[in-house]
Amino acid sequence: MLLHGFQKMTLLDFPGRVACTVFTGGCNFRCPFCHNALLVTELDEAETYTEEYIIDFLKKRTGLLDGVAITGGEPLINNDIPQFIEKIKALGFEVKLDTNGSNPDMLRRLVGDGLVDYVAVDIKNSKELYAKTIGLETYDLTDVEKTVDFLLADNVDYEFRTTVVKNFHTVESIESAAEWISGAKRYFLQNFTDSGNLIGTDICGVDKEEMEKMREAALKYVPNTILRGI
Repeated sequence: MLLHGFQKMTLLDFPGRVACTVFTGGCNFRCPFCHNALLVTELDEAETYTEEYIIDFLKKRTGLLDGVAITGGEPLINNDIPQFIEKIKALGFEVKLDTNGSNPDMLRRLVGDGLVDYVAVDIKNSKELYAKTIGLETYDLTDVEKTVDFLLADNVDYEFRTTVVKNFHTVESIESAAEWISGAKRYFLQNFTDSGNLIGTDICGVDKEEMEKMREAALKYVPNTILRGI
């Protein structure tokens, strides 16, 4: 598979680990606030990295890096991702996966095969506002619901997270999203920041006071709700 972005070291993307981050290209969602539009709607203009380049880099970082964070785009639309992760795991690295939750079958396969150590799933909004938030006319939430249930069963270490955008989120919608994932191990609310490379226009975050209200609402259902980047 081709990778479309690469960060050689991060202390943020994989909790508790010194890691590198690889970015896959393509996504089945069109979130207007996506900060990686280049990897979604303008993929032909993105840089490319081969598997061999990444694996060669990792061989030289054994003992220096703890893990690899795989993000996107949406990594699980790539049918050959298990083979790529197998090569990473063979070198002794832990793997964190970021996903929008739309491919529960692939997620179950990766976890079942011991290929993923930590999963971060984006809960985009309340169920009622999901399609609008991901930039689609309609969306069947069945697969995302299966992913949520899989993680709540504690099959792998995980987090849920929501990027908060003034255009799409309210205290009420965040509370509804938290109710959906009630009892989750951890839930992060992260305020939107403009990367300058968005799919939509006129997108903005919310102020700190609003973020605090959203956290208080979410705490009713997820006691470990944390504000990130505030």
